[in-house]
Amino acid sequence: MKLGAFSISLSVKDIHISKAFYEKMGFIIFAGDIEKNYLILKNEEKIIGQFQGMFENNLLTFNPGWDQNASNLEHFDDIRKIQVSMINDNIDVNEQLNQKNEGPASFTVVDPDGNIILFDQHR
Repeated sequence: MKLGAFSISLSVKDIHISKAFYEKMGFIIFAGDIEKNYLILKNEEKIIGQFQGMFENNLLTFNPGWDQNASNLEHFDDIRKIQVSMINDNIDVNEQLNQKNEGPASFTVVDPDGNIILFDQHR
């Protein structure tokens, strides 16, 4: 299964303080808008998303169709194919995607330890 780019999405209390902390570890702003309370930080191939007031818990995030530089992949597994595979493997998904649609979509699953995994396809 081709899951695309991987990042950790952090629910932060104060995006300015969090940004400063991760910059000390060598992360730089890769994308986002601090005025809209979200940033994507990168250090080499490591990606951390920071989101203030957008969701309650931290998330593991996969972006089908993108590589670690948010560049489009020529070959990737569409999010709907990924979801069908998970359903066939008896993994509970939060929302059934319409298999006739194309393009952007997202869904989440919860791993056995309660970690939320977001699958978020942007194209």
